[in-house]
Amino acid sequence: MKIGIISDSLRLDFADSIKKAASLGASGVQKYLTFGELQAENLTSAKIAEVKDIMNSNGLVFSAICGDFGPDFTQRESIDRSKLIIEKAKELGCSIVTTHIGHLTDEDTPRMEEYRKGVYELACFADSLGSWFAAETGTETAAVLRKFLDSVNHKGFGVNFDPANLVMCADDDPVQGVHLLKDYIVHTHAKDGVRNPDASFLEVPLGKGGVDFDKYLAALNEIGYKGYLTIEREVGDNPAADIKMAVDFLNEKLDKLGIGVEK
Repeated sequence: MKIGIISDSLRLDFADSIKKAASLGASGVQKYLTFGELQAENLTSAKIAEVKDIMNSNGLVFSAICGDFGPDFTQRESIDRSKLIIEKAKELGCSIVTTHIGHLTDEDTPRMEEYRKGVYELACFADSLGSWFAAETGTETAAVLRKFLDSVNHKGFGVNFDPANLVMCADDDPVQGVHLLKDYIVHTHAKDGVRNPDASFLEVPLGKGGVDFDKYLAALNEIGYKGYLTIEREVGDNPAADIKMAVDFLNEKLDKLGIGVEK
């Protein structure tokens, strides 16, 4: 497996975040193209060349691109922007674009049909470029997400597996989730969290929450996953220190389990 970092979690400008990610021991980064310095609409050929030069000079690749427009992704403007992000990601050498598509249910409602149609269009477009449009595990259980994936039934639609979201938001078991979603997982986040009795939740450092990383990483290994464990840190006053601890934590766990880390 490989270790990555969401570069935006470092709260630095792009060039500095890439240097920092490399120094922390990552081999890849995930980057948002929905806003800021690398917003897709601003990625001219010259800017793409500049970005690729920064990545190459630091020995990093993009593990995935984030193109998150939330539940409004089905609006025509958002679908068109998502297609642009998929195109720009490919120009940057990345074939995975992740997003949250909104809360899914196992009921056959007009809203679910709208989600299905939007996802299918984007999955077709991604597949035409040899890419994936990947939904992140969110507020629904893995079983509900699996049912939705099967109903879309397109090889261009995958999963960005975030174990903490299943624990925090869906009160679900990430290990069982890996096996349920094994046919669709193309990228993962390394994040931990706790769900409180009142259903509120809190992100915590890796190993301090409800994700059993020994069992979770073993499950990923069992299904043959060899891709990225991309560290996401959305809270905390010192993200670089927290992310360094996460890199060390993952290296230690993978070594203990006899799973190689690809640099």
